[in-house]
Amino acid sequence: MTLIKSISGIRGTIGGVPGENLTPVDAVKFAAAYGTWLKAYHGKQELKVVIGRDARLSGQMVQQLVSATLTGLGIDIVDLGLSTTPTVELAVPLENADGGIILTASHNPKQWNALKLLNEKGEFLNAAEGQAILELAEKEDFDFAEVDDLGTIKPDDSYLARHIESVLGLDLVDADTIRQKKFKVVVDGVNSSGGIAIPALLEALGVEVIPLFCEPTGHFPHNPEPLKEHLGAICQKVIETGADFGVVVDPDVDRLAFITETGEMFGEEYTLVACADYVLGKTPGNTVSNLSSTRALRDITEKHKGQYTAAAVGEVNVVSAMKETRAIIGGEGNGGIIYPSSHYGRDALVGTALFLMLLSETHTTVSALKASYPQYYMGKKKIELTPDLDVDALLKVIALKYKDEALNTVDGVKIDFAENWVHMRKSNTEPIIRIYTEAASQQAADGLADKFIAELEALSKEIR
Repeated sequence: MTLIKSISGIRGTIGGVPGENLTPVDAVKFAAAYGTWLKAYHGKQELKVVIGRDARLSGQMVQQLVSATLTGLGIDIVDLGLSTTPTVELAVPLENADGGIILTASHNPKQWNALKLLNEKGEFLNAAEGQAILELAEKEDFDFAEVDDLGTIKPDDSYLARHIESVLGLDLVDADTIRQKKFKVVVDGVNSSGGIAIPALLEALGVEVIPLFCEPTGHFPHNPEPLKEHLGAICQKVIETGADFGVVVDPDVDRLAFITETGEMFGEEYTLVACADYVLGKTPGNTVSNLSSTRALRDITEKHKGQYTAAAVGEVNVVSAMKETRAIIGGEGNGGIIYPSSHYGRDALVGTALFLMLLSETHTTVSALKASYPQYYMGKKKIELTPDLDVDALLKVIALKYKDEALNTVDGVKIDFAENWVHMRKSNTEPIIRIYTEAASQQAADGLADKFIAELEALSKEIR
């Protein structure tokens, strides 16, 4: 059981002791800190905040606590109820709201929940803003509204449909082109809001949907992170039904993975590669992904005469780099697609539509599409943290050891070797060190990851 306070928001496990887990006390305190910060940031007392949640079991409880706290500060709430992260991001500017909160722990298991905090643009807060909220929460320096000044709560369940309409209205999405292909697609919605959102989008595009785990009960049927080891059921279902491919999303629908018609993983790293290939083919420009993402995006971008930039891990960092480089598409290798023509947030609905357009126009299978891209293989492993481990000191030691290699220490330590790379960093969302590698074969990628895990574990004993 743990509570992680970071610039990305507040994330923790439900139950237990306040300050150590995401309890009702912590939810109220951090909601109050966010509301207090918003008032100071905007320099006014009358504010509006959009709130939505995924389907996890604690969602309604946490939403009631957060909404009541904000109305207690005199802030009006637009309550989207069961929603997706990108839907809330879109709703904030459409409502002319001053901020937004998404109640989701994204890919974490069902015992986790979190408060993801947005600004008035529907984008994640930057590091300085997140730090200011953490400090307010620590001080508990709150001034609640008097009874005549309490905020209101306005339910609005229209935004999922409006989100789908916005996707259908994108210049590079032609619904008629997709409808003509008569695709058949299996959807794994991990029993969260993606089980509603993705089938609704696909049906609007004339796609036959075969639902799998699409009841938003919050009882996740498998680990909700869309990785190969968790997706045996949909891989089998695609083969059994003769589907053209499968779509997998995480509980809050900002990560997207595909399954080929042969029941194999398309590779979540290649979700962004494929969508970028389509977009760049229509509107040449620049791309951005994070340091832990595949080199294949760089290769595809350069093929289309664009410039690729690597940003620190974290959506806010990728978005910042995209704005700086005027990138026309970007995201993260975890299946997160950011398409500024829609909005600056990872969006599985947008990614699904762009992928369908690529398939429709190339007249190929998903497996053949994957084979057409530069073939890299990634290893994604982790080391569980213990309280006595000084991660920063450990990463400094490993950076010193490899100082003669191509080194990047913007976010943890990334070492670019000629044929492969390794990226080691402390997670913002879990008490772990992530070790990502990429090489020309899966065996080489896993071997590189294992090599550095062994090195880190050996060095950790020396510095304790």
